[in-house]
Amino acid sequence: MNRRASLAAAAALALLCALPAFATGEIVNLITAADKKRLDEYAQTRLAALAEARKGQPADVAVLDALVAKRMISFQDFDMTGNWQCRTIKAGGLAELVVYGWFKCRVTDNGSGWMLEKLSGSQRTAGRFFDDGAKRLIYLGSGFVAGERIKPYGNGPETDQVGYGFRTGPSEWRIEFPAPHYESKLDILEFKR
Repeated sequence: MNRRASLAAAAALALLCALPAFATGEIVNLITAADKKRLDEYAQTRLAALAEARKGQPADVAVLDALVAKRMISFQDFDMTGNWQCRTIKAGGLAELVVYGWFKCRVTDNGSGWMLEKLSGSQRTAGRFFDDGAKRLIYLGSGFVAGERIKPYGNGPETDQVGYGFRTGPSEWRIEFPAPHYESKLDILEFKR
């Protein structure tokens, strides 16, 4: 291989390494440019949101710190289907930190992958998960208020939701939504059975 070909191959490899982990598959055709940007900026957004949130009420900060300290484990051999208790934690933004009570969520599998629906509470979500490695999923969903018609993902920034899913135990996991459209800098939807 000549020097020019070697440099071209090295440049192509560097470009591929710089692309997000989800650069292949069905999600590439579905994710909006705005949501791709939110995932690209996830680490910085999360850091800023958690710093703001830690100025909140001590009891709520303790809940947040315990949650984010949990070690990520593989989704392999994990069946998410079924009913879950779920709660939202809003970090940064309008209020430094808000920890909501527990509501009902359900995960189903229609043959094309896991689908989530938050079943109770006023603020809801419905969407789908995509693999992003052994320890992380990507969630594309639509946010809506109870009683409203659910708009499909891709309908605009007011309803589109994107986040990373992390498993943290045998019967617990969470989704972190960077830069949600309303109220906070980071929303965390926590699940337990």
